[in-house]
Amino acid sequence: MTWLTSHRSRLRKPSRRWQKFNTDLTRWLVDRLPAGFDAVLQWLDRRQLVLLIGALIWLFVPLLTIRPGILQQSIVAIVLIAAGSLFLHLEERQPETRTSEYLHLLLIVLSLLVTMRYLYYRTNYTLNFDGIINTIFSLLLYLAELYAIATLALAYFQTLRINHRKSIDFSDRPVADWFSVDIYIPTYNEDVEIVRKTALGALAIDYPASKKRVYILDDGRAEKYRDRREELRQMCLELGCTMLTRDNNDHAKAGNINTALQRTQGDLVLILDCDHIPTRSFLKETVGFFYKDSVSLVQTPHWFYNPDPFERNLQTGGQVPVGNELFYKVLQKGNDFWNAAFFCGSAAVVRRSHLLKVGGIATETVTEDCHTSLRLHSLGYETVYYDKIMVAGLAPEKFSSYVGQQVRWARGMAQILRLENPLLNRKLKLNLAQRICYFSATSHFFFGFPRLMYAIAPTLFLLFGINSVNGLGLETLAYALPHIVLSMQTNHIAYKHVRFSFWNEIYEFALSFQAGLVTMFALINPKLGSFNVTDKGLVVTKRSFDFESMRLLVILGVVAGASLLAVPFWLILSPQNTQAVLINAIWCAFNIVLVVAACLAAFEQPQLRRAHRLPREITAIVHTDNESWAGQTVNISETGALVLLDVWPNIADRVRLELIGDYGARALLDAHILRATATDKLQTLLSIDFVNVSRTQLDDLVLVLYSDVQQWYSQSRAEADNPLASIHFIATSLKRAFRELRPEIGVKVRKQMQATAELYWEGWEGDSYSGIITEMGTRDLRLELDTSIDQWEHLEQLHPIIALLISRDEAMPAQSVLAQIEAIDVLSRSTPEGRLQRMVMELSFPTHLDRQQHAKIKRLLR
Repeated sequence: MTWLTSHRSRLRKPSRRWQKFNTDLTRWLVDRLPAGFDAVLQWLDRRQLVLLIGALIWLFVPLLTIRPGILQQSIVAIVLIAAGSLFLHLEERQPETRTSEYLHLLLIVLSLLVTMRYLYYRTNYTLNFDGIINTIFSLLLYLAELYAIATLALAYFQTLRINHRKSIDFSDRPVADWFSVDIYIPTYNEDVEIVRKTALGALAIDYPASKKRVYILDDGRAEKYRDRREELRQMCLELGCTMLTRDNNDHAKAGNINTALQRTQGDLVLILDCDHIPTRSFLKETVGFFYKDSVSLVQTPHWFYNPDPFERNLQTGGQVPVGNELFYKVLQKGNDFWNAAFFCGSAAVVRRSHLLKVGGIATETVTEDCHTSLRLHSLGYETVYYDKIMVAGLAPEKFSSYVGQQVRWARGMAQILRLENPLLNRKLKLNLAQRICYFSATSHFFFGFPRLMYAIAPTLFLLFGINSVNGLGLETLAYALPHIVLSMQTNHIAYKHVRFSFWNEIYEFALSFQAGLVTMFALINPKLGSFNVTDKGLVVTKRSFDFESMRLLVILGVVAGASLLAVPFWLILSPQNTQAVLINAIWCAFNIVLVVAACLAAFEQPQLRRAHRLPREITAIVHTDNESWAGQTVNISETGALVLLDVWPNIADRVRLELIGDYGARALLDAHILRATATDKLQTLLSIDFVNVSRTQLDDLVLVLYSDVQQWYSQSRAEADNPLASIHFIATSLKRAFRELRPEIGVKVRKQMQATAELYWEGWEGDSYSGIITEMGTRDLRLELDTSIDQWEHLEQLHPIIALLISRDEAMPAQSVLAQIEAIDVLSRSTPEGRLQRMVMELSFPTHLDRQQHAKIKRLLR
């Protein structure tokens, strides 16, 4: 059981009385309370409903504004946090969708009431106007909190209901009535091998050939990327794609797609980034939604098969949800409930006629995808978000590339907010829910300066005595903690599998300076900046720190650390401020932990493998000339695999490996077994390296790995959030980042045999020795002799090449080979006749003789 999962097995089994209480309380909260509201509300008209809401607000005003003593407020805080914990307990015991939704709604109401109570207290009692410096920083912190509270409320609205869609089957329709689909793969300067994988996946999509065409939209200028364009052209001719080019790069990706729209005729357009390899079922799963005439767009999740910089550099081992899971697993599904799911640039199908009605892909901002969706919704069209992973893409390998990608998104969203103002712009024909969802999306990247203010506030107090919160002490905590804890408890229901506690703060700290600056400049001048292509397919070979990206955050962390040195002086010289000093010290220490983790995201860890491994289970059959063993992969890449067998095979290190995809696609590869490891279940793990892979074999492997997939393993996550375990994991990031990278260990794989061998060497002056070969592979062997060889120490130092005449059985002629002595062990044992020496020799076959000896070695291994 991982650190992420609560240890329920340790908990004592609840009594029947407690179980009955849980059941009754859940039934009352989920069934009777909503039913009571429905019974009352059905008799009210709109005017009466407004009056009822007003009366309830008037009733709650005293609860929000009353200021009891510290003891009473502390008791209230404990009761509120306990109530939130009880709701979470009930949700965990009965996690049905309907129960979760109602408990989530109740927690939202409770959290908002507590937040409004905190905000009232914060506004009236803690703003510090004692001097211009205190006033400035007090108001800045207050504005940062207002942004956080607004963001919280917007997220609550987006996640009120999560829309879970199922695909619409249209297979019963005549093929003649199926939509024709153009598949666009825009590319600029990416490696042709990356584009080829996506093209192979697109061509393999299960859809009638007469209804599907694949287009490579090359935007790399011929004069700049001449050789690449020619290579791309040859690839298109070989695979059967159509290549489209243009004379300019106006409006980057958006302009590239708009140019293609004028030259193709398909009813629908599937847009794929050039590194997004689709599964074969993509169109069968999505096209059915378009038989509703008002649907313009079907968006699916983006998923990356390689670790992003946070996952790799913080060494999370896949135990922590990656950055985009919150968006694709929760927020987009919440947007979809309000018909506000928006286009994400790839892995989406668009109705061509609707796209042309809004003038094609929007070109005014660098997030053309979201901007285009805004215009489609403004015309009254519908969008669909279908939550099934059906593309495998490449995440940025380096932190600098990741920052560049995020900065582009931040600039684009701020541009949309500045140009379109989706919340208040009356020219946009959006309903209120859509306006709120788009405002939430376009304001998201303004977290930069608020996040920095949270880090600076306690540091300013400890170093300079600048007090951003007047009277900070236990009373402030009694108001703030229920607000913070209840918001975490409320979000836990919706986010527990997609965003773990405190990781949002790490993401924001890592991008705080860049996001803060770019969003500010975009608001001032939305025309600043240009579309940048995110680098993909890079390889990190050694540890290094991206100081250029993290310079300011490192300085912030050092200053925050230095501020803690002032704590003892404060406690000695100003004991009347002890509460404020201790709270600011704890706040500052918490910030340091998060800042260090954020900085470690820029501490590049080396990529140990030649290709990214996927923890995917694929049927694997290991073939030799005489036998076969069936098993499955534990993980696999384009260069090797880890295969699990139920037996320990007597096998040589050279085999053929057959891989079978979920829908029957096959790849047959020559392979070298590097090592074998026994498991505690008496199974065998074979570490396999693919060798001499041809172009055809590699294409087949790509289809098995990325296209022939029924469901990607990341579709759902079992791990759930545990706040204490999460902060502990974050605090130990430094230890993981600097741990020694150790190679895997295992047993060398060689075939067990009993073959006689005569040994010849020129230094023995015509003499020879007889031995038995007990293990042999394609690269080396183990030979045992019952007699001692003269001057064996000299042989071990010299490592000479000797001749072997090997006989396995009478039916096979003896084979002569050359091998080099690598090591000699002398084993002695006592017998009645005295001490006998037995020698064990390790010999390897010289690589420069592979061509001459390969056939002989292969015959001996049969």
